Amino acid sequence: MTPATAQRLNMAGLAITLTTVLFAVLWAFPLYWGVVSSLKPEDEVVRPYIELWPDTFTISHYVFALTQTQIGTWYLNSIATALAITVLTVSSSLLCGYAISQLEFRFRRPLWWLILASFMVPMQTMIVNHFELVASLGLLNTWAGIVLPQLIHPVIIIVYKQFFDGVPKDFREAAVMDNASEWRILTRVYMPMNWGVTTALAIVTFIWSWNAFLWPFLAVTQTDMMTITVGITQVNDAFGVYYARQLSAAVLAGLPVAIAYLVFQRRVTEAITLSAGIKG
Repeated sequence: MTPATAQRLNMAGLAITLTTVLFAVLWAFPLYWGVVSSLKPEDEVVRPYIELWPDTFTISHYVFALTQTQIGTWYLNSIATALAITVLTVSSSLLCGYAISQLEFRFRRPLWWLILASFMVPMQTMIVNHFELVASLGLLNTWAGIVLPQLIHPVIIIVYKQFFDGVPKDFREAAVMDNASEWRILTRVYMPMNWGVTTALAIVTFIWSWNAFLWPFLAVTQTDMMTITVGITQVNDAFGVYYARQLSAAVLAGLPVAIAYLVFQRRVTEAITLSAGIKG
């Protein structure tokens, strides 16, 4: 490699690095602004000019959110619904992916096409149908009403099917020769091989469920049944909107997910990579 070529490569690498840093700063600035603003007095937040650092620090807004709102109840609702969605979605997707990949049954191929087609339909387009169905079943303002419409994640079924398709057929043939049932083949042969995939999908499903806003916002009107993402919209005052209070509640709402991401970063990245591979 000539010195001129090496210099051009170094310049290209520097340009890519600077561009990456710039986009990272642009992405992180709203987060920084929200956290800093939540530590300002309200009169500093509404000033007509930008201040990147508070003149006076205060945690009174966090104290208000923790003591004067139902944030504990909202946390409980979010944890319960997110865990239910995660367990039901991952387990049902595991069974569905295994059936489509390994079993022979009638309408197997049309079912697979239907799953692929549903993957291409944005869930927001089904909101009205979901609302009418949940309302007719009397499930508004219930955990079931929040959970059931959010169990549809075709991408997880597709990931599982691809995994099962990639397992060598010798394992299944050996289990069949030992007269193992389908349930035993799944639990004793396939599942021990995919705990990493299942863990990654469970973590990212939990994060999706925790961050969900649109459907819980429509399905719940009672304050004590709201999830944390919806409940923080209620952190206001009789005399108007207090931005610092709402920002502090938003920070508290996102804190568990941020901690979960930092702890399980590798698994989350793995799940996102799997999903991106499907979409690609």
